[in-house]
Amino acid sequence: MRFVKKAFKNLLGSSSHKPLNNSQQEANQQPTLSMNLNENLQALDSIYADCSDIVIHNFLIAGKTKALLIYIEGLSNIDLIHQHVLAPLMQESVAEDANTNRILQTKISVSNRKNVVTVVDVIEQISNGNPVLLVDQQRQGIALGLAKWEKRGVEEPMAESVIRGPREGFTETLGINTSLLRRKIKSPALKMKSIKVGRYTQTQIVIAYIEGIAEPTLIEEVENRIQRIDMDGILESGYIEEMIEDNPLSPFPQLLTTERPDVATGSLLEGRVVILVDGTPFVLIAPTTLASLMHSPEDYYQRFMISTLIRWLRYSFFLISLLVPSAYVAILTYHQEMIPTTLLLSVAKSREEIPFPALVEAFLMEITFEALREAGVRLPKQVGAAVSIVGALVIGQAATSAGLVSAPMVMVVAITGIASFMIPHYTIGIALRMLRFPIMILAGMLGLLGLMLGIIMIVIHLCTLRSFGVPYLSPLAPMKGRDMKDVLFRAPLWMLNTRPHLTGEENKYRQAPGQKPDPTKGGEHG
Repeated sequence: MRFVKKAFKNLLGSSSHKPLNNSQQEANQQPTLSMNLNENLQALDSIYADCSDIVIHNFLIAGKTKALLIYIEGLSNIDLIHQHVLAPLMQESVAEDANTNRILQTKISVSNRKNVVTVVDVIEQISNGNPVLLVDQQRQGIALGLAKWEKRGVEEPMAESVIRGPREGFTETLGINTSLLRRKIKSPALKMKSIKVGRYTQTQIVIAYIEGIAEPTLIEEVENRIQRIDMDGILESGYIEEMIEDNPLSPFPQLLTTERPDVATGSLLEGRVVILVDGTPFVLIAPTTLASLMHSPEDYYQRFMISTLIRWLRYSFFLISLLVPSAYVAILTYHQEMIPTTLLLSVAKSREEIPFPALVEAFLMEITFEALREAGVRLPKQVGAAVSIVGALVIGQAATSAGLVSAPMVMVVAITGIASFMIPHYTIGIALRMLRFPIMILAGMLGLLGLMLGIIMIVIHLCTLRSFGVPYLSPLAPMKGRDMKDVLFRAPLWMLNTRPHLTGEENKYRQAPGQKPDPTKGGEHG
């Protein structure tokens, strides 16, 4: 039983987060398989005690050599196991002079196979759905690539829909996600490093980058931060995001999350690193900037004039979402002289019977709107949209009729809510929703002075924020002139000759100069 206890200790106590160059040393310290098949069987029986989904099939190879096949029901392809492994090996019509090794090499018609020599390797392969074949008097087993489980097909991302662009999105299966990237980037320069994190879940994480474009120091930093994670399990990419970001106390996201392979591909071509986590369709992109979070993938599929116009509209509503309720509270409370007389009389009339000050009124409506929005998200699709729309109309009208809130406040909150839906990425939208409340408090206490104080504090925080060493406000602060072509406006594609300056100058140019369309330089049909 010492053999079993040692196997358990290595399985549960081994640190999958340790540096990769120590993997060989760890393998040497792990218990190896025994030559005696019965000892291996006893060890596996003890490890997988009370596991009803584990299948251990004992049989004879060619009617003479003891062997066992172990796999997890539901994770392995049982039909292929019988067809390509059990049926050929159990035939007794094998030449008498053929040894066991020759039978294993010639009779198993599975191309994806791997030798395993330790108990931990066997458990790892079984957990991944690959059945393991152990043979008596053989020091190593054979892991067969016959994994098969239920998985979701490639569908359109619900949270990042576009009018023009690809309709495919990542899934919960890591192999499908990596293949979607490979299908778009066919160069062998696309590299993918695999790391396992989680003591019990052993979640596979893939770090994808393009060699020759991504800065080596960035790749090393991402790898080191992930390898430092030591926890029981990783269930979603949010676990990784929270453990590797530069400033965990900041409300602003420091990694970009996306379900779209085209967004991940575009980021790879800009020199960023993509982190894919098994079991979730959301991948992480590092580093990121505030400008990246304000860009939509559709900006690059529409003509540049339309994209620039929509981008300016998006920036305007970004400010509206953050500042309009606070500005309304500040002006109505302390700076009534700024309001035109006719409008001031109209607002005063609507507030005659309102018992609350403007700050309390704004808080009441904002919290109600946030509750309706969350209810619409959590409810089933068929009910969620109706509840959020009807609830907003009914509650707004009822609150106004009851004299709890004024009609102008309902309009301000409605405009703010619509503005928040203009933000292309959900994570940055959440940050704005969080910051809206403390700014309203400052505006209610100090008026426009408090509003300006809140803006200054946010700008100072953004100036000090980093994402894997890259300034969060780059290329605005510090100013990078060549990168300004894709920030406040989207220049034509034939002008975007250089990649964004992120962590270095590994590969500066992404296209040849002189790409502007010119019919006089050829391509005409006579």
